[in-house]
Amino acid sequence: MFPENSDSGANVLGKSAEELRAWLESLGEPGYRGAQLYHALYAERRFDFAAMTNLPTALRERLAREAAIVLPKVVRRYESSDGAVRYVLELEGARAGAKPANIETVFMPEENRQTVCISTQAGCAVDCRFCLTATLGLVRNLTVGEIVAQVLVALEDHRASLKPQTNIVLMGQGEPLLNYDAVMSALRILLDPNAIAVSPKHATLSTSGIVPGIERLAQEKVRPKLAISLNASSDEQRDRIMPINRKYPLEKLLGACRKYPLRPWEWLTFEYVLLGGFNDSPDDARRVVKLLANLRAKVNLIPWNPGELPYEKPDAARIEEFRKIVTDKGMMAFVRYSRGQDVMAACGQLALLESAAAQPVLAPPS
Repeated sequence: MFPENSDSGANVLGKSAEELRAWLESLGEPGYRGAQLYHALYAERRFDFAAMTNLPTALRERLAREAAIVLPKVVRRYESSDGAVRYVLELEGARAGAKPANIETVFMPEENRQTVCISTQAGCAVDCRFCLTATLGLVRNLTVGEIVAQVLVALEDHRASLKPQTNIVLMGQGEPLLNYDAVMSALRILLDPNAIAVSPKHATLSTSGIVPGIERLAQEKVRPKLAISLNASSDEQRDRIMPINRKYPLEKLLGACRKYPLRPWEWLTFEYVLLGGFNDSPDDARRVVKLLANLRAKVNLIPWNPGELPYEKPDAARIEEFRKIVTDKGMMAFVRYSRGQDVMAACGQLALLESAAAQPVLAPPS
């Protein structure tokens, strides 16, 4: 009944409560055991069937024989001077014919919360010119279990020091809307109050602008906040750094944004990576304001994070001038300095690069 198998048996990680209930019923067990397994796996983060004390002993023993909880292997752990942690995770082939792959996840602790930045694909096919992840190309889509597991591994590693609030950002490797079904299935688990229990207000999906995906997301009952990676003030400019713009130019992209049904508390976020001397002029700022007119939107200005690509980081005065032009026109704009730059954990840096700051590899969660 479960298509994703390991050598140990059916992999339960990534399965919904309904799938677990139906599977246990197929084994002759009461359906309510599915809800108990679901709670133990996601809410309690029990990754050993023997530790699931809400299940009877005989069932735990049977699950240990016939099923598995397949977590990615942590092969590198890089800790930044600012507290951010970049994990390099090794995935096994979870489906018949699926390629083993490495991905990255970033954990960022703050005073009253923690944020987990997760990948949705191994590599990326969108090929944004300023992003190191693009140099990997697309290896494959991630499964539901592989997406959810990133959050579980990061939270488990910090179990003793977790704050009350967890934020999830789908801003790691890959374009989430090009792996739509798996991403949404994972989000239903992540946002479920009976599972990992992240609030929809604290979950953000970032897209390069896949218009059909935005239109599908608009129809979802359970969904994260939406962030659009804009990064340019004209089609000509965006074509040069984001090839996806040739398929979904600004008129189509912003048209989909204008139709997007925002919840009462919600704003669209437009991310704008500032590339020194390319898209950071006062004229660019004025064009951005004009593009986003009549949208309930805010702009996150992200100074480009250094990497082996032919771009420059803008200077502080240029950044502040851009921000002031946008805010003086009545639009919210914030400068977001990415964390973890010293261990290649910042936005646009996730390319499986080695760092001198490697930490001892974690023992598997238990």
